Amino acid sequence: MNISMNELNAALRRCFEATGYFVGNYEDAANMILWLEKHGLKGLEEFKRALPYIDADREKVLSSVVYEDRTSAIIDSQGRSALNCIAASVDLAHAKALENGIATITVHNCHNRKFILKALTDCGRRGISVVAYWQNGNSVVTEHTAAIKAGDRYPCYSEATTDLEMSEVDAQALTIICSSRVDLTSSLQQSKGNTQAIYLDSQQVAVNKAKTVELGIDIDPDLWAEINRLGTGILVSNSEQSRQGAGGR
Repeated sequence: MNISMNELNAALRRCFEATGYFVGNYEDAANMILWLEKHGLKGLEEFKRALPYIDADREKVLSSVVYEDRTSAIIDSQGRSALNCIAASVDLAHAKALENGIATITVHNCHNRKFILKALTDCGRRGISVVAYWQNGNSVVTEHTAAIKAGDRYPCYSEATTDLEMSEVDAQALTIICSSRVDLTSSLQQSKGNTQAIYLDSQQVAVNKAKTVELGIDIDPDLWAEINRLGTGILVSNSEQSRQGAGGR
């Protein structure tokens, strides 16, 4: 089925608010999914993988800083989704880069890391260049990297399938490098064992957005139904509050 970006954004915000995301966080989460989807980067597919864990995430402790100095930090995200923690890590990298010229943030125990692209884009548009790199995998390991130059409107993104063993991979880790003085860029090397490489430059990302604006977003009817089912908690709560308010006048 086909829906508009506004419909999807509103439904996702209700979904995350109903499942316990804080004010601001549920808006960020909805925008991260929508950003990937409307720029041709399969945001709904990534969200579908996160869906079974949404309720569990709200029971986990908040991210903590394990180590920090002027130009770097190590953050433990406690197994949370990037949907509710990665924006803060990018903000920390941005602040350190503004003060010191460059910063490196390493994030551990964070899943759905592809959602970082929205936060990276916001950082670039604020005049700070940034790169992110991570690996995914259970039986097959994939590499991912994204970057945006200072002042650009859109990032580039690349991914590839590797022949790495899981024992070689720092699972659920992410590296962020941010600079206020150097324009950073990234792409995956033609490393031995890398196959099925995908590279989207910033121009292609912009083209993908234009197509989505014109044609709308295709969504699996079952996923759309599940998003709206989760969001009914907010609709019910608001209706009850409205009735109580009306009765008290």
